Amino acid sequence: MHPFRKYISNYTPLSNDEWDRIEKCLVRKEYKKGQVILQSGKVCKKLYFLESGFLRYYVFKDGSDISKYFTVPPYCFTSQRSFANEIPAEDNIETLENCVVWEMSKSDTFDLLACPKWSEFVRKLVQEVQYYTEQILEELQNKTAEERYIKMIEENNILIAKVPLKHIASYLGIAPQSLSRIRKKYVDDAQKLT
Repeated sequence: MHPFRKYISNYTPLSNDEWDRIEKCLVRKEYKKGQVILQSGKVCKKLYFLESGFLRYYVFKDGSDISKYFTVPPYCFTSQRSFANEIPAEDNIETLENCVVWEMSKSDTFDLLACPKWSEFVRKLVQEVQYYTEQILEELQNKTAEERYIKMIEENNILIAKVPLKHIASYLGIAPQSLSRIRKKYVDDAQKLT
């Protein structure tokens, strides 16, 4: 089964005819590590599906790049505000390793909304993104950097192993040295339990 069809089926089942219509709109792209898929200041005109690899969303602020979040497969992504409103994107989306991405044009994305199952998928996807965005904001307001780091380990330790520490530190809003102290404390605490 095509990985994007499998992903969509987590939200809503598709008939073969519905899938055939969607599949005709997809273009497979391979990106090398370090490539920018979307650059800030450019209008995002595509919906993407990450089949393999890791992505980082970041912004430039005061001469530094600040990681906003990371994307792991399988996942649908875009710059929502830019895509929906045809305004320049604020985020950059960069590959952290070689990636396989499926792309769909904005016009195809919207034309497919006439298909009830695609429309249901998009609606549920937007709701999920909104939920995770609210969750991230709540964590930023209510959790320490250490608590957020431990949550990252618990929810996606592969991400922790593959993402450079400087990007994780900027995501947590701390200096790399502070992250090193948190990591050391976490390892020490884990060893005490064994």
